[in-house]
Amino acid sequence: MHELSQKQYDIFISYSRLDREWVQAELMPRLERHGFQVCIDYRDFEIGTPILHNIEYAVDNCRHTILVLTPSWLESEWTDFESLLVGTSDPTARRRKLIPLLLKPCALPSRITILTYADFTQHQDHDTQFSRLLNQLQITSIDVNSPISQAELSPFVAGPPIMYPRQFFGRERELRRLFNLWKRHPLQNAALIGPRRSGKTSLLLYLKNIFTLSPEQRRADQQTDWLPQPEQYRWIFVDFQNPRLSNREGIFRYLLEQLNMPVLRPCDLESFIEVVSRHLQNPTVILLDEIGVALQRYTEFDDFFWESLRSLATNQVNGNLAFVLTADQAIGQLARHSGIGSPFFNIFGYTSTLGPLDEPEAHGLIRSSPLPFPVADVNWILEQSQRWPPLLQILCRERLLSLEGGEVDSSWREEGLRQIQPFRYLLELG
Repeated sequence: MHELSQKQYDIFISYSRLDREWVQAELMPRLERHGFQVCIDYRDFEIGTPILHNIEYAVDNCRHTILVLTPSWLESEWTDFESLLVGTSDPTARRRKLIPLLLKPCALPSRITILTYADFTQHQDHDTQFSRLLNQLQITSIDVNSPISQAELSPFVAGPPIMYPRQFFGRERELRRLFNLWKRHPLQNAALIGPRRSGKTSLLLYLKNIFTLSPEQRRADQQTDWLPQPEQYRWIFVDFQNPRLSNREGIFRYLLEQLNMPVLRPCDLESFIEVVSRHLQNPTVILLDEIGVALQRYTEFDDFFWESLRSLATNQVNGNLAFVLTADQAIGQLARHSGIGSPFFNIFGYTSTLGPLDEPEAHGLIRSSPLPFPVADVNWILEQSQRWPPLLQILCRERLLSLEGGEVDSSWREEGLRQIQPFRYLLELG
């Protein structure tokens, strides 16, 4: 067992030995004061193991890798590090972990220039840049890249949105069409419409996370070649049920932090548009979940707010920005009911209405059970659920629980029907 596996790390720092004094005195202590477990070569690497193997293990087993970019790093470290990026079956997962920190001006390699970096080249800006760096590292979403095993994941998820792509099934048609919207410039906008519990949020989270995973963290049948260079894309999930995003300053600050861009003061609409239009270079998709909440509850999100977002995406970032929204009714109808007349809602040229899974997708979900179901039970589950995702999940969960408990009667069916009762409105939709 590798020595690094004895401790769980958050961050690996790759740096040149000529920059060790700054890393040791400034960067590492500040990260550790904020609670991060830092992996550093002189303290944590396994003695007697080839240095490249130690680096590879650190990159693969830390949530983030900070690259301290200087001319000396490019000269001494880049060649080996580049070989790690390309010498793997899943280079995208490694690239997604990278956080570039430009300490001294240097000509960056093309594999690095596609990433937004924290600019530490001016000493007077260090506090601001540290704040940006820490905000990026302290994102509080569930870490889908954590080394969680199949055995630790619930076989069936009924209730919360599906966070881990390995647990996500179906929607192949929607995924294919969505990714086709983003293969070329300009990126195009999409609306996902569906009733409550139809899987809209789970689909957004899948879009956000699928390209960040190693082969061990996804199922063998899950496609990851939807886009030609997925590592260049940025995916930002916006949950409008989060009260911190209920006003302009809150959402602008959140978006800029997620994009690793400067947060100006005041953080208002004008400064947000200015920063994004100046700095956005990578294809970026903003995933707006439950936009109906924003339209109905948050008064700061008025016509001018939405019109400005439309202008930003359409005219100011060279086609590098797209939006995906979810709602439980058609966007035109939703906007009218909310009294919003903004042309923002006219830019959504693709709409997908989420319904039941198709039959092969439903069978795929059922087959994921760690214990196989009898054919008669599979047919009963398909009939009772009509292949709606939440009903499938609940009925599969109840059947698995009965098998694990050694039950031989059909009482699990009665319990399953009782559990799906609150969601039977889906069956009336066809």
